[in-house]
Amino acid sequence: MVAALALVIAGAVAFFMTSGTQSGSTVAVTPVEQEKTMDWPSQQAAFMAENIKKPGWQATPSGIQYIVLKAGDGTTPKPAPGSEVTVHYEGRLINGEIFDSSYARNEKISFPLDGVIQGWQEGVPMMRVREVWEFAIPANLGYGNRGTGGIPGGSVLIFKIELFEAKTPA
Repeated sequence: MVAALALVIAGAVAFFMTSGTQSGSTVAVTPVEQEKTMDWPSQQAAFMAENIKKPGWQATPSGIQYIVLKAGDGTTPKPAPGSEVTVHYEGRLINGEIFDSSYARNEKISFPLDGVIQGWQEGVPMMRVREVWEFAIPANLGYGNRGTGGIPGGSVLIFKIELFEAKTPA
């Protein structure tokens, strides 16, 4: 009896899964569903191609995409190469997963710009103190194909950065 019931249920499921489609027909796939079937590098490329189309986003010649979330008054300094900067930041992957956040630790961080990924070395000096920007950094200007920690190789890195201070090296 149990075996017969299982057979009936399996048949019903198969019927409903195939009803409405004919051999050779196609089913529309949404962009989100399509992205789920893409490999990781293709997802990264697709993200960058779509992201730059969003209002307000711009790109550098190297491929870093950015948007100014909070502009300054134009009078505050910009970091020079090699400056020590103090920031709050949040880093995440294109799927929204946060991999690091000074906001979560409630602690700003200071470091020399020449000691971070190339994307930050290029992007942060475009900012002025007291501005907030978001960057989409391609893998070749981030951690490349090797990745690091919980960041898969080939990942686009998205950073929200709030610049508090820039000390020019003496």
